[in-house]
Amino acid sequence: MLVDAIRAEGFRLSKNRTALFWSVVFVPIITVAIGAITQFVIKANATALLADKDAPPELREMTVTGGELDMAEALVGAAGNLANPLVLAFVLIGAATLYAGDYRWETWRLISARNSRANLLLGKLGVVAGLSLLAMLFMVVAALVENLIRASIFDRSLVFGATGEAFARFAGQFALSWLRILQFTMMGMLAATVTRSLLAALFVPLVLGVAQFFSPNMLAPMGVMPDAWLSMLINPGASVDAISAAIAGGERAASLPDGIILKAWISLGLWTLLPLAGALAWFRKQDLSKE
Repeated sequence: MLVDAIRAEGFRLSKNRTALFWSVVFVPIITVAIGAITQFVIKANATALLADKDAPPELREMTVTGGELDMAEALVGAAGNLANPLVLAFVLIGAATLYAGDYRWETWRLISARNSRANLLLGKLGVVAGLSLLAMLFMVVAALVENLIRASIFDRSLVFGATGEAFARFAGQFALSWLRILQFTMMGMLAATVTRSLLAALFVPLVLGVAQFFSPNMLAPMGVMPDAWLSMLINPGASVDAISAAIAGGERAASLPDGIILKAWISLGLWTLLPLAGALAWFRKQDLSKE
Protein backbone atom coordinates (compact mmCIF):
# COMPACT_ATOMS: atom_id res chain seq x y z
CA MET A 1 0.00 0.00 0.00
CA LEU A 2 1.00 3.60 -0.57
CA VAL A 3 0.79 4.41 3.15
CA ASP A 4 3.22 1.58 3.92
CA ALA A 5 5.64 2.87 1.28
CA ILE A 6 5.51 6.40 2.70
CA ARG A 7 6.00 5.13 6.25
CA ALA A 8 8.97 3.01 5.23
CA GLU A 9 10.66 5.80 3.24
CA GLY A 10 10.06 8.26 6.07
CA PHE A 11 11.66 5.89 8.56
CA ARG A 12 14.70 5.40 6.34
CA LEU A 13 15.11 9.14 5.83
CA SER A 14 14.79 9.81 9.57
CA LYS A 15 17.91 7.70 10.09
CA ASN A 16 19.89 9.64 7.48
CA ARG A 17 21.01 12.56 9.63
CA THR A 18 23.42 13.87 7.00
CA ALA A 19 20.72 14.28 4.35
CA LEU A 20 18.34 15.85 6.89
CA PHE A 21 20.96 18.35 8.05
CA TRP A 22 21.89 19.54 4.56
CA SER A 23 18.30 19.56 3.28
CA VAL A 24 16.56 21.12 6.29
CA VAL A 25 18.92 22.77 8.77
CA PHE A 26 21.91 24.13 6.85
CA VAL A 27 20.22 26.81 4.72
CA PRO A 28 18.25 28.40 7.63
CA ILE A 29 21.47 28.64 9.68
CA ILE A 30 23.33 30.28 6.81
CA THR A 31 20.37 32.59 6.14
CA VAL A 32 20.30 33.85 9.74
CA ALA A 33 24.08 34.25 9.86
CA ILE A 34 24.29 36.19 6.58
CA GLY A 35 21.23 38.25 7.49
CA ALA A 36 22.71 39.24 10.86
CA ILE A 37 26.05 40.20 9.32
CA THR A 38 24.27 42.22 6.65
CA GLN A 39 22.24 44.12 9.24
CA PHE A 40 25.35 45.00 11.23
CA VAL A 41 27.15 46.21 8.08
CA ILE A 42 24.15 48.32 7.05
CA LYS A 43 23.94 49.80 10.55
CA ALA A 44 27.63 50.69 10.49
CA ASN A 45 27.27 52.40 7.09
CA ALA A 46 23.80 53.90 7.63
CA THR A 47 24.97 57.50 7.36
CA ALA A 48 26.71 56.96 4.04
CA LEU A 49 23.79 55.00 2.62
CA LEU A 50 21.27 57.68 3.55
CA ALA A 51 23.47 60.33 1.93
CA ASP A 52 23.80 58.32 -1.29
CA LYS A 53 20.95 59.37 -3.57
CA ASP A 54 21.67 56.46 -5.92
CA ALA A 55 21.19 53.82 -3.23
CA PRO A 56 18.24 51.46 -3.88
CA PRO A 57 15.06 52.45 -1.99
CA GLU A 58 14.89 49.03 -0.35
CA LEU A 59 18.40 49.45 1.04
CA ARG A 60 17.68 52.97 2.26
CA GLU A 61 14.51 51.74 3.99
CA MET A 62 16.53 49.12 5.88
CA THR A 63 18.72 51.83 7.42
CA VAL A 64 15.79 53.56 9.13
CA THR A 65 16.19 53.52 12.90
CA GLY A 66 13.09 53.43 15.05
CA GLY A 67 9.53 52.99 13.87
CA GLU A 68 7.61 49.76 13.54
CA LEU A 69 8.46 46.47 11.89
CA ASP A 70 5.40 44.53 10.75
CA MET A 71 6.14 40.86 11.27
CA ALA A 72 3.04 39.81 9.32
CA GLU A 73 4.31 41.52 6.18
CA ALA A 74 7.79 40.12 6.85
CA LEU A 75 6.33 36.60 6.93
CA VAL A 76 4.44 37.20 3.68
CA GLY A 77 7.68 38.33 2.05
CA ALA A 78 9.52 35.32 3.46
CA ALA A 79 6.85 32.93 2.13
CA GLY A 80 7.46 34.24 -1.38
CA ASN A 81 11.17 33.44 -1.06
CA LEU A 82 10.96 29.92 0.37
CA ALA A 83 11.84 28.34 -2.98
CA ASN A 84 14.98 30.39 -3.58
CA PRO A 85 17.89 28.73 -5.43
CA LEU A 86 19.74 27.86 -2.21
CA VAL A 87 16.71 26.04 -0.78
CA LEU A 88 16.11 24.23 -4.08
CA ALA A 89 19.71 23.04 -4.29
CA PHE A 90 19.92 21.72 -0.74
CA VAL A 91 16.46 20.13 -0.57
CA LEU A 92 17.51 18.34 -3.75
CA ILE A 93 20.20 16.55 -1.71
CA GLY A 94 17.58 14.77 0.37
CA ALA A 95 15.32 14.21 -2.64
CA ALA A 96 18.11 12.70 -4.74
CA THR A 97 19.10 10.45 -1.83
CA LEU A 98 15.53 9.15 -1.67
CA TYR A 99 15.05 8.77 -5.42
CA ALA A 100 18.40 7.12 -6.20
CA GLY A 101 19.29 5.46 -2.89
CA ASP A 102 17.87 2.05 -3.75
CA TYR A 103 19.85 1.98 -6.99
CA ARG A 104 23.02 2.93 -5.13
CA TRP A 105 22.60 0.35 -2.35
CA GLU A 106 21.00 -2.29 -4.61
CA THR A 107 17.92 -2.62 -2.41
CA TRP A 108 15.14 -2.40 -5.02
CA ARG A 109 15.04 -6.17 -5.36
CA LEU A 110 14.46 -6.51 -1.61
CA ILE A 111 11.38 -4.28 -1.49
CA SER A 112 9.85 -4.39 -4.99
CA ALA A 113 8.07 -7.69 -4.23
CA ARG A 114 6.35 -6.18 -1.20
CA ASN A 115 4.53 -3.32 -2.93
CA SER A 116 3.55 -2.10 -6.38
CA ARG A 117 6.13 -0.19 -8.36
CA ALA A 118 3.94 2.90 -8.57
CA ASN A 119 3.51 2.94 -4.80
CA LEU A 120 7.25 2.55 -4.23
CA LEU A 121 7.98 5.64 -6.31
CA LEU A 122 5.00 7.64 -5.04
CA GLY A 123 6.02 6.79 -1.49
CA LYS A 124 9.35 8.48 -2.11
CA LEU A 125 7.52 11.49 -3.57
CA GLY A 126 5.31 11.69 -0.48
CA VAL A 127 8.34 11.78 1.80
CA VAL A 128 10.02 14.41 -0.38
CA ALA A 129 6.85 16.50 -0.05
CA GLY A 130 7.10 16.22 3.73
CA LEU A 131 10.83 16.98 3.64
CA SER A 132 10.12 20.11 1.58
CA LEU A 133 7.48 21.28 4.05
CA LEU A 134 9.90 20.77 6.94
CA ALA A 135 12.62 22.73 5.16
CA MET A 136 10.15 25.54 4.45
CA LEU A 137 9.04 25.71 8.09
CA PHE A 138 12.65 25.99 9.20
CA MET A 139 13.10 28.83 6.68
CA VAL A 140 10.04 30.62 8.12
CA VAL A 141 11.59 30.37 11.59
CA ALA A 142 14.86 31.69 10.17
CA ALA A 143 13.00 34.67 8.67
CA LEU A 144 11.43 35.40 12.07
CA VAL A 145 14.83 35.27 13.78
CA GLU A 146 16.39 37.47 11.09
CA ASN A 147 13.68 40.11 11.51
CA LEU A 148 14.01 40.00 15.31
CA ILE A 149 17.74 40.69 14.88
CA ARG A 150 16.94 43.54 12.51
CA ALA A 151 14.46 45.06 14.96
CA SER A 152 17.03 44.83 17.75
CA ILE A 153 19.84 46.41 15.73
CA PHE A 154 17.74 49.32 14.43
CA ASP A 155 15.65 49.82 17.59
CA ARG A 156 12.40 49.11 15.80
CA SER A 157 9.28 48.03 17.66
CA LEU A 158 7.53 44.86 16.53
CA VAL A 159 3.89 44.77 15.43
CA PHE A 160 1.84 41.97 13.94
CA GLY A 161 -0.67 43.53 11.57
CA ALA A 162 -2.26 40.25 10.53
CA THR A 163 -5.32 40.59 8.31
CA GLY A 164 -7.33 38.15 6.26
CA GLU A 165 -5.75 39.53 3.11
CA ALA A 166 -2.23 39.13 4.51
CA PHE A 167 -2.97 35.55 5.59
CA ALA A 168 -4.31 34.72 2.12
CA ARG A 169 -1.15 36.09 0.50
CA PHE A 170 1.03 34.14 2.95
CA ALA A 171 -0.87 30.90 2.28
CA GLY A 172 -0.74 31.45 -1.48
CA GLN A 173 2.98 32.19 -1.53
CA PHE A 174 3.72 29.28 0.82
CA ALA A 175 1.76 26.81 -1.32
CA LEU A 176 3.39 28.12 -4.51
CA SER A 177 6.88 27.75 -3.01
CA TRP A 178 6.06 24.18 -1.99
CA LEU A 179 4.87 23.37 -5.50
CA ARG A 180 8.03 24.91 -6.98
CA ILE A 181 10.27 22.75 -4.77
CA LEU A 182 8.38 19.60 -5.72
CA GLN A 183 8.49 20.54 -9.40
CA PHE A 184 12.25 21.06 -9.20
CA THR A 185 12.78 17.64 -7.63
CA MET A 186 10.67 15.91 -10.29
CA MET A 187 13.57 16.10 -12.74
CA GLY A 188 15.71 14.45 -10.09
CA MET A 189 13.22 11.58 -9.85
CA LEU A 190 13.20 11.12 -13.62
CA ALA A 191 16.99 11.33 -13.85
CA ALA A 192 17.44 8.84 -11.00
CA THR A 193 15.02 6.37 -12.58
CA VAL A 194 16.49 6.54 -16.07
CA THR A 195 20.20 6.64 -15.16
CA ARG A 196 20.15 4.76 -11.82
CA SER A 197 22.65 7.36 -10.63
CA LEU A 198 22.67 9.57 -7.53
CA LEU A 199 24.92 12.10 -9.25
CA ALA A 200 22.51 12.39 -12.16
CA ALA A 201 19.62 12.94 -9.75
CA LEU A 202 21.61 15.79 -8.22
CA PHE A 203 23.13 17.49 -11.24
CA VAL A 204 20.48 17.13 -13.96
CA PRO A 205 17.96 19.41 -12.14
CA LEU A 206 20.73 21.89 -11.29
CA VAL A 207 21.96 22.10 -14.89
CA LEU A 208 18.42 22.42 -16.20
CA GLY A 209 17.64 25.10 -13.61
CA VAL A 210 20.65 27.19 -14.64
CA ALA A 211 19.80 26.78 -18.35
CA GLN A 212 16.19 27.81 -17.72
CA PHE A 213 17.31 30.86 -15.75
CA PHE A 214 19.36 32.11 -18.70
CA SER A 215 16.83 31.08 -21.35
CA PRO A 216 15.24 34.58 -21.68
CA ASN A 217 18.65 36.03 -22.57
CA MET A 218 19.17 33.32 -25.19
CA LEU A 219 15.71 33.69 -26.71
CA ALA A 220 15.61 37.51 -26.79
CA PRO A 221 18.02 37.82 -29.79
CA MET A 222 15.64 35.51 -31.68
CA GLY A 223 12.76 37.89 -31.09
CA VAL A 224 11.06 35.68 -28.50
CA MET A 225 9.76 37.85 -25.67
CA PRO A 226 9.90 36.68 -22.01
CA ASP A 227 6.08 36.44 -21.87
CA ALA A 228 5.77 34.39 -25.08
CA TRP A 229 4.50 30.82 -24.95
CA LEU A 230 7.91 29.34 -25.76
CA SER A 231 9.68 31.36 -23.06
CA MET A 232 7.15 30.40 -20.41
CA LEU A 233 6.95 26.73 -21.36
CA ILE A 234 10.70 26.17 -21.06
CA ASN A 235 11.13 28.24 -17.90
CA PRO A 236 9.02 27.12 -14.92
CA GLY A 237 10.99 29.47 -12.67
CA ALA A 238 9.67 32.48 -14.58
CA SER A 239 6.20 30.96 -14.36
CA VAL A 240 6.48 30.79 -10.58
CA ASP A 241 7.61 34.43 -10.50
CA ALA A 242 4.57 35.49 -12.52
CA ILE A 243 2.14 33.59 -10.30
CA SER A 244 3.88 34.99 -7.21
CA ALA A 245 3.42 38.52 -8.54
CA ALA A 246 -0.28 37.85 -9.11
CA ILE A 247 -0.63 36.60 -5.52
CA ALA A 248 1.27 39.62 -4.16
CA GLY A 249 -1.11 42.01 -5.94
CA GLY A 250 -0.53 45.74 -6.19
CA GLU A 251 1.92 47.13 -8.72
CA ARG A 252 3.58 43.73 -9.28
CA ALA A 253 0.30 42.18 -10.42
CA ALA A 254 -0.72 45.24 -12.45
CA SER A 255 2.52 45.11 -14.45
CA LEU A 256 2.00 41.51 -15.61
CA PRO A 257 1.31 41.05 -19.34
CA ASP A 258 -2.14 39.82 -20.36
CA GLY A 259 -2.54 36.05 -20.44
CA ILE A 260 0.73 35.29 -18.69
CA ILE A 261 -0.87 33.58 -15.69
CA LEU A 262 -2.50 30.92 -17.89
CA LYS A 263 0.85 30.27 -19.58
CA ALA A 264 2.55 30.13 -16.18
CA TRP A 265 0.16 27.53 -14.74
CA ILE A 266 0.39 25.36 -17.85
CA SER A 267 4.19 25.51 -17.79
CA LEU A 268 4.39 24.71 -14.08
CA GLY A 269 1.89 21.88 -14.44
CA LEU A 270 3.72 20.30 -17.36
CA TRP A 271 7.13 20.51 -15.64
CA THR A 272 5.62 18.83 -12.58
CA LEU A 273 3.43 16.13 -14.10
CA LEU A 274 5.39 15.07 -17.19
CA PRO A 275 8.60 14.10 -15.33
CA LEU A 276 6.50 12.25 -12.75
CA ALA A 277 4.61 10.37 -15.46
CA GLY A 278 7.87 9.61 -17.26
CA ALA A 279 9.51 8.27 -14.11
CA LEU A 280 6.50 6.08 -13.28
CA ALA A 281 6.30 4.71 -16.83
CA TRP A 282 10.04 3.99 -17.00
CA PHE A 283 10.11 2.38 -13.56
CA ARG A 284 7.20 0.06 -14.36
CA LYS A 285 9.10 -1.55 -17.27
CA GLN A 286 12.57 -1.36 -15.68
CA ASP A 287 14.46 -4.58 -15.12
CA LEU A 288 15.47 -4.79 -11.46
CA SER A 289 16.28 -8.50 -11.33
CA LYS A 290 20.03 -7.91 -11.31
CA GLU A 291 20.05 -4.96 -8.93
